[in-house]
Amino acid sequence: MLKYCINCLIPDSKPDISFDEHGVCKACTNFFNRKSIDWDSRKKELLEILGKYKNRSQSNWDCIVPVSGGKDSTYQVIKMLELDMNPLCVTSTTCDLSDLGRKNIENLKSLGVDHVQISPNPKVRAILNKVGLEQVGDISWPEHVGIFTIPVRAAVQFNIPLIVWGENSQNEYGGPAAASENNILNRSWLEEFGGLLGLRVSDLVGMYGIEKKHLINYYYPTDEELKKVGVTGLFLGHYIPWDGLSNSLIAQANGFQTFETTVEGSMVNYENLDNHHTGIHDYQKFIKFGFGRTTDIASLHIRRGRISRQDGLKFVKKHEGKFPWKYLGKDLEQILEPLDISLESFIEICDSFTNKKIFKTDRSGKLIKDESGNLIKLNYDN
Repeated sequence: MLKYCINCLIPDSKPDISFDEHGVCKACTNFFNRKSIDWDSRKKELLEILGKYKNRSQSNWDCIVPVSGGKDSTYQVIKMLELDMNPLCVTSTTCDLSDLGRKNIENLKSLGVDHVQISPNPKVRAILNKVGLEQVGDISWPEHVGIFTIPVRAAVQFNIPLIVWGENSQNEYGGPAAASENNILNRSWLEEFGGLLGLRVSDLVGMYGIEKKHLINYYYPTDEELKKVGVTGLFLGHYIPWDGLSNSLIAQANGFQTFETTVEGSMVNYENLDNHHTGIHDYQKFIKFGFGRTTDIASLHIRRGRISRQDGLKFVKKHEGKFPWKYLGKDLEQILEPLDISLESFIEICDSFTNKKIFKTDRSGKLIKDESGNLIKLNYDN
């Protein structure tokens, strides 16, 4: 049975999560500790770092901002422009780009920035999606690797030392740029945050005819290349209080478009709008760990006092963990077709990754599903 944070809805199955002696999760503790942070001092520190890396000769960009066109990266660009930085925005094209995602990238460019988009070979990407689906239970594996490797490769290629990331998912420190010594971003730092899930890029060589030359976009630069340029990074969320809803409202005021209804598997309409694969990714997270996108979002709002824990639980029960028959209006079989995976095979793969300790089974251990193909979760609360 899953154990849940007594303050939010995060379960103990979340990777790298911990609970204190009172049953409060680390994410909530980190948020509570924000109250003691001197944000004015943090903002001053940010300005000092940005000033250090600003290109005074105006012969190159001041920094790289990795962008998807989503609410957060739109906010990052707005903030960099407000702080008088001249960013080069770098997009790693998503696996199955939605029309809305394309519109939001165009809107981001219209804010007044230079933009580079790297589109990995779609035939190879489809193979990597399939490998991620089958090997680690994550169809989005190549995307989650590429959003870290491609901007870093661009930093080396364009000789731009500073990369400005958004939220620090670990909520621990500001990134290597904040260090007074040894502030160079290195391979170990990248691999900690880069979403490899135990599947190394080099492991892919030989699978389905993949050669090393097909994987250039997914390899990090060498430490020597990083050191030569002095590539470093900072998390904007370390210096400015980070809030997805606030970021969304600011982005919308600057042309960002949301989905017409609540996004499938979510409880909001303003995030994860660019990739039709996201519904599968979120579903696979749910079957492995017993929670998904709605839990994440509800918990963020609970911590900020916008909704009660009880209301958040209602949202989770209503929206989370449904079989991903469609995402952003696109049917599942259409999404799977480029991967050469049938619906039947997809269901078998998902069942093989499903944690049977979390979901209802019959006496023989077979998963029990409702008439819509949805699993039946054993417990939603303590």
